[in-house]
Amino acid sequence: MKVEIDSSSGFCFGVVNAINQAENELQVDKSLYCLGDIVHNSEEVNRLESKGLITINKQDLIGLKGKKVLLRAHGEPPETYRIAKENGITVIDATCPVVLKLQSRIKRSWDDLKGNNGQIVIFGKKGHAEVNGLVGQTEGNAIVIDNIDEIAELDFSKPIALFSQTTMSSDKYLLLADNIRKMMVKTLGKDDVPLIINKTICGQVSNRKKEIEQFAQKHQVVVFVSGEKSSNGKMLFDICKQTNSNTFLVSNADGVQKEWFNGFDDVGVCGATSTPVWLMQLVAEKIYSVASEKVKENYQKLI
Repeated sequence: MKVEIDSSSGFCFGVVNAINQAENELQVDKSLYCLGDIVHNSEEVNRLESKGLITINKQDLIGLKGKKVLLRAHGEPPETYRIAKENGITVIDATCPVVLKLQSRIKRSWDDLKGNNGQIVIFGKKGHAEVNGLVGQTEGNAIVIDNIDEIAELDFSKPIALFSQTTMSSDKYLLLADNIRKMMVKTLGKDDVPLIINKTICGQVSNRKKEIEQFAQKHQVVVFVSGEKSSNGKMLFDICKQTNSNTFLVSNADGVQKEWFNGFDDVGVCGATSTPVWLMQLVAEKIYSVASEKVKENYQKLI
């Protein structure tokens, strides 16, 4: 049995930076609060919590005084910083630079548009931590849509600035933008419509589509490792599954089933930008283990 771990899979820069900052703080203070899961992978969260990381929610933050709190790579709305300042909280800001830049662009765009009755539209997952931070830059006025059917709630007669959550599908974003443009042309009766389409999907994420397709094509079976909360994981898993129907999703090594490998001897293991390499290695080891068990079973049947 040959098992290859995708060298392009694993944590993106933003997640690596957040985890490094958390581990550095924990070496000094032995405990650290983190607002929300530091990464959308429960196995990595459990590992860091065993080192002293304490995951809290927004309500916990309101009641917290004088502590250190890490803000993860997803970013936070202005309200979070206000609460932290009022409560004497020391902020360890691990917001991804790509997300920070996007927040700034949305704020500037909102400042320009609000006087012209314009609309900020964000293509993203409603309630996602990153999206909440982006909406916060517009004083809560941005319209979040995650599929084409929802564009009906837009006013196509007004100016629109379109942005995307950094981890969304590039293809779906382009399709969405095209549909909005068509509706604006139809409504306004002209081709020159007040629509600004901003390229805001992370380059590391957008490049993963092609990489994951190539990886899935070269293996008989693909095991995709991702946390259940990861939107990036869902998107990349769907791409894997469309490319190779023998693709299976697991959140940890316990999810591996030996039946998946019947008649196959070439397996690829890959994951999301929120999946740690050590977890993919454990999954690969489990695949070797169950494959060996299958060989033994077949041998016993023969004798």
